[in-house]
Amino acid sequence: MLQISDLRLPPDAGGDALLKEVSELTGVPPSEISGLRPVKRSLDARKKDRIRMVYTVELSVPDENAVLSRGLRQVKRADRKEYAFPPVTRHSERMPVIAGMGPAGLFCALFLARSGIPSIILERGKAVEQRTLDVENFWRTGRLDPGSNVQFGEGGAGTFSDGKLTTGIHDARVSAVLQSLAAAGAPEDILVDQKPHIGTDILKDVVRNLRDELLRLGCDVRFENQLTGLLHDGDALTGVRVSTPDHQYDLKTDALVLAVGHSARDTFQMLLEAGLPMEPKPFAVGVRIEHRQAEISRAQYGDSWEKLPPADYKLNCHLPSGRGVYTFCVCPGGRVVASASEPGMLVTNGMSRRARDGENCNGAFLVDVTPSDFEGSDPLAGVRFQRRWEGEAFRLGGGDFTAPAQLAGDFLSGRKSTAVGNIKPTYAPGVRWTDLGACLPGFVTESLRCALPLFDEKVRGFADPEAVLTGVETRSSSPVRILRNGSLQSTLRGVYPCGEGCGYAGGIVSAAVDGIRVAEMIAQG
Repeated sequence: MLQISDLRLPPDAGGDALLKEVSELTGVPPSEISGLRPVKRSLDARKKDRIRMVYTVELSVPDENAVLSRGLRQVKRADRKEYAFPPVTRHSERMPVIAGMGPAGLFCALFLARSGIPSIILERGKAVEQRTLDVENFWRTGRLDPGSNVQFGEGGAGTFSDGKLTTGIHDARVSAVLQSLAAAGAPEDILVDQKPHIGTDILKDVVRNLRDELLRLGCDVRFENQLTGLLHDGDALTGVRVSTPDHQYDLKTDALVLAVGHSARDTFQMLLEAGLPMEPKPFAVGVRIEHRQAEISRAQYGDSWEKLPPADYKLNCHLPSGRGVYTFCVCPGGRVVASASEPGMLVTNGMSRRARDGENCNGAFLVDVTPSDFEGSDPLAGVRFQRRWEGEAFRLGGGDFTAPAQLAGDFLSGRKSTAVGNIKPTYAPGVRWTDLGACLPGFVTESLRCALPLFDEKVRGFADPEAVLTGVETRSSSPVRILRNGSLQSTLRGVYPCGEGCGYAGGIVSAAVDGIRVAEMIAQG
């Protein structure tokens, strides 16, 4: 099997064109090439007059040595490293308990169960079917269910996003995650695309299918069951305390996976009181910025924009002040969504469907914050920082989950916005035009103002005076890190901090990978 990289074709070229390109490069007739398949695909739009789809492919030919002897830099032997779960050496008769059913918890449970170790999964929220109804009701009416929302419930916060699967980590487990998602109903192109995404509409079905596999493998999935306490004998875990809407019970276990997500603030408090070592960590705070998708695509692709998928962007800068500003979780053709999980706190996020066919493009527009910005140095100082500005946004929006919003031109000029421009905000239940400086730390406001014209130099129109800024975005990542040792356990033996909520991941794929790593440790325990 050979691998050929950097094959560049027009975006609308089909399989025949790819086969012809491979044949011309290798000197092998098309009839003698078999098993040709793309293993990686990306769009290169740096030269707008020569946009190309760039492929890496694998194929078989009768005489590989003859092709390799030509010394082509693009051609080498395929060296695909398949992930293999390690041998199971766990002998405990007690089922592991996994707290949280986001990507980290789901994939930890999945790979344990596939290796013959079913677990009990505690999810404080509801199954994705009911959760979807609760979230849509919140967006329609402004009535929040603190137990079932964008943050809490089956699938985790990523279920109501874009289903983006990009990651900066290089790990054989990444392919295992993508293959599992595809087997559960995600589009096959996630296995090939450089920027894979599923879309919220499809991701909900994928999550349900993963749950069905867990149940077939003997897992015990318990919705509306929240981890509320730890039981131990000395420095070893012996069980957990669980609360449901109408009762409380204890559950014996010697392995607890903390996959609680970045918004489980009451759980963080409980774990701190239980004595688990933790520390505050950096995250980011800012707003969602919305543009017309057509203008972003035109800026990125030029005149070819209508023939190409909706464009995104990835921008960052380091200001003279020392602050970093960047865009994150960009949702082409998407909408800004209400993502609160507590009464009196307003939070935004972004979401796209698979088709990414909405009128607007939105992205998080964020400023780095560090523990030195918090009031206090205790582990939960970052949580208080988030709550302060979420509360200010809630009040500024009118106290009913209407979000404060401002036009970019007014934001740059420091004046209150009074009416919508030519870009209609997508946030539901709705927006209230105001001055966002009242619900952002001063250094965040000033950093965003400095970054807007800089980003406009990279993506023309980013600082469009009528672009919509909606506040606030505070849940870019967890504000705490629950410490763990080389065996991925806390100082309380048997407790495994895991995923984004505990400070060890930054997205769907990296959280899922961390869940698999924890599963490996439990299986060998």
